[in-house]
Amino acid sequence: MIRVNIFQTRTFRRIIETNMLFRDFLTLTGSALVAHRLRSFLTLLGIAVGIAAVVLLTSIGEGIHRFVLSEFTQFGTNIVAINPGRTKTHGGSVGVFGTERPLTLEDSEALKRLSFADSVVPFVQGNAEVEAGGRRRRTTIYGSGHEMPTAFSMRVKSGRFLPADDPMAPRAFAVLGSKLRRELFGDANPLGQRIGISGNRYRIIGVMEPKGTVLGFDLDDTVYIPAARALELFNRNSLFEIDVLYPPEASVDKVVEGIRRTLVARHGREDFTITTQAQMLEVLGSILNILTFAVGAIGGISLLVGSIGIITIMTISVNERRSEIGLVRALGAQRSQVLSLFLGEAIVLAAAGGIAGLLLGTGLASLLRLALPALPVHTPWIYAVMAEVLAVLIGIAAGVLPARHAARLNPVDALRTE
Repeated sequence: MIRVNIFQTRTFRRIIETNMLFRDFLTLTGSALVAHRLRSFLTLLGIAVGIAAVVLLTSIGEGIHRFVLSEFTQFGTNIVAINPGRTKTHGGSVGVFGTERPLTLEDSEALKRLSFADSVVPFVQGNAEVEAGGRRRRTTIYGSGHEMPTAFSMRVKSGRFLPADDPMAPRAFAVLGSKLRRELFGDANPLGQRIGISGNRYRIIGVMEPKGTVLGFDLDDTVYIPAARALELFNRNSLFEIDVLYPPEASVDKVVEGIRRTLVARHGREDFTITTQAQMLEVLGSILNILTFAVGAIGGISLLVGSIGIITIMTISVNERRSEIGLVRALGAQRSQVLSLFLGEAIVLAAAGGIAGLLLGTGLASLLRLALPALPVHTPWIYAVMAEVLAVLIGIAAGVLPARHAARLNPVDALRTE
């Protein structure tokens, strides 16, 4: 006895007579999938989990991408950094070991005379023990110039920042980060009080507004002192960096050339490295793009597993429905129609699984954002759309071989199958 659903047989006849209307195509495809609910559900689940993994992982990757770039650019994008030592690649300097002459405060003063230099900040960084009111704490010390708040978009909460003293002989003033102020003085007002830094006494003249952690550096747990005193404190003869802020409308190439010409004239050779913000963002963006793509590829492995599930279920379906295939072929269905019907089942499974995966992935991303606000999560919809398109393509690719096998069955042989 040929076990063929009467409803499917009538639909097949109407399909053949009307050259397969799209509505009938969906009806027959849906009825075939509903007839094997559990198997269809498990295959759909495999695709859904794959798509959800892609969406969730790329959401985390894109969130981290945006977070790092926002942290990196919060100081502005029209800043040029000059480091001692000549390097051939973008990024950080090799330090004072690769240079014949150090970057000095005199170099910083010379750069201030350039027409495009809005702000020039000499920069020294180190770590030292600070003491105030009987409390001690080891923290980061930043030696800088008075223009640092302007160059890096920082604000003073109370008091003032370092004054425009003689850069070679500045007064012993200090400005505290908001966290360090709280740790050393609690709710008391620190302005006018003394703080000890490695045995040297400084008068506190200001407290900065909270800035948070930027690329791993806690700018609130810091002390800002004049650059000349930081060089003396850390026994250094070279600045760590000189930062030049230029107007947004200025040509960065002319800015770099002006800086290079000035420093070469002073040093006699190019024994320094000039890095623009655009160069740093380009390198950083490339790394983060690779990260986002990598986590998406990891999620794509689940899609591969789902495609294997589609191949399996379609192959089983063809073997179980040989009598049905023989009947519709005997009724006059063409090979192309049988091929499209079985291929349609695979596409519907993959597309439905993809939609379910998108809903699941975006839902998990939203829950993760609510549960862990500190974790940057942002769903890149371009990846979500690509994942759905990929799911459909997987359905097509996985369904081709079983569908071709079904279309090539001999009607007489297929009708003999019980």
